[in-house]
Amino acid sequence: MVQPKSRLLRSCRLKLVSSQCRQVHTRSAAHSSSIAHLLDNGPEDASKVVINGFVRSIRHQKQMSFVSVGDGTSTKSMQAVLMPEQAKGLPSLTTGTAARFTGVWKQSPNSKGQSHELVVDNVDIFGSADPVTFPLQKKYHTAEYLRTMPHMRARTQANSTLLRLRSDAIAAVTGMFHQHGFTQTHTPIITSSDCEGAGEVFHVGSAHQGTINKEDDGTFFRAPKYLTVSSQLHLEALAQSVGKVWTLSPTFRAEKSDTARHLSEFYMLEAELNFTEDMNDVMNVVQDTFRSVTKDLERGSRVATELLEIGNSPAEIVDRKKELLRRWRGGSEDFHRITYTAAIKLLRSSLHQFEHEPKWGSGLQAEHERYIATTLGSTNTAVVPVFVTHYPKAIKPFYMLPSANSEDGRETVDCFDLLVPEACEIAGGSMREYRLEPLIQSMQANKMIPPGPMPSDEELGDLKWYVDLRKWGSAPHGGFGLGFDRLLGYLGLVPNIREVVTFPRWVGRCDC
Repeated sequence: MVQPKSRLLRSCRLKLVSSQCRQVHTRSAAHSSSIAHLLDNGPEDASKVVINGFVRSIRHQKQMSFVSVGDGTSTKSMQAVLMPEQAKGLPSLTTGTAARFTGVWKQSPNSKGQSHELVVDNVDIFGSADPVTFPLQKKYHTAEYLRTMPHMRARTQANSTLLRLRSDAIAAVTGMFHQHGFTQTHTPIITSSDCEGAGEVFHVGSAHQGTINKEDDGTFFRAPKYLTVSSQLHLEALAQSVGKVWTLSPTFRAEKSDTARHLSEFYMLEAELNFTEDMNDVMNVVQDTFRSVTKDLERGSRVATELLEIGNSPAEIVDRKKELLRRWRGGSEDFHRITYTAAIKLLRSSLHQFEHEPKWGSGLQAEHERYIATTLGSTNTAVVPVFVTHYPKAIKPFYMLPSANSEDGRETVDCFDLLVPEACEIAGGSMREYRLEPLIQSMQANKMIPPGPMPSDEELGDLKWYVDLRKWGSAPHGGFGLGFDRLLGYLGLVPNIREVVTFPRWVGRCDC
């Protein structure tokens, strides 16, 4: 197919003495090497090495020009060396330019900086960047500044590292679940129910407006629908099919919380185990999930090495390294477990002055969770996550299974939260009420359906299908949800979750 001239890529191929410009680029990139691969393994053929990347900086000297090239596979750059006549023939080779460099891989005379460098024969420029307006100059940029351009900030070294941390973590948890016999599933984004019952949901709509009658409200789906706040209810249905299921999918909350820990769109890793009667089995899977990510970090993966090298000063790098290693080591140890009742006693006996008084029957505030996680889990060598179990039934959702034994004579449910310092709660789970009549009673107690005998299908409404699961062959089961972005932020020592997500959405902001 003939391409219009406006869409032709401009490329310039330079030789040592002369330069020649071509309208169409025809070289295949199949034999190009990533910078990470070159730095680790070297090239297969040192006489002809091809690198694709972006110019991070360029430095001109009388004898030669030095171009720092990055491709996102490593925080380290590749130094490309050009002769003066080459550099002069490339006025558009500036910071931010997308280009291909072909040359000879040679040992660098300055081994302190980099063992090898690319002595360039040819340069193909794909896309130039105006050096005056290019927003990612070679200088320090604040996180706040980078948030104004989420489409560009992934090209910075720190943010590209976080992208690769996410990729490695997804690979790790996928392998762990596969080894443990879980089936990965995909649950719907558009749902008919608010799983948590908090009402903080995004409504799904369209420009469609049809006729309104008894069975049709005139909208696209003929009834109110929402963006999912959790995959749990659907996973319960799928677990009845294949036993153990999991998913990693986007989740949405219309919660107007403008904090470093909250987003309106985020990823949740959720799992459900059928034929499970012991909540410890569910908590063990949470621990295995956490550990699958920290194991590679603790062993010194490429991403781990790069995270340990981030910092604006030698002192900051040392402090970051110490804290990161403490968090990664914590994944290798057995997580602490404490009941909600014991946690309240711990908080009330503390000399620490809390803004919110800790009392039985109230939810744990972030300051309470932070204190529990730090007091029970933090040592000089490791930060071990803490499970808080068996919360009061009155403050938990309708679907949780009541505990067989009460706490100090008070009614609780078989549930847990996983706490770590700073990020506070990163996971939560429970055993599910699998019996029909107790589930109906719980829904009535939460005023979801009217009191009385077995409700009609109309009274059950959008949760009829969920109740049906208890009618025909229901078994004991439990599951959990883990905030994947919070986990990555915690393990990457990122204080604000908005830096962990590539295109963050929160109250008042939805860029790109």
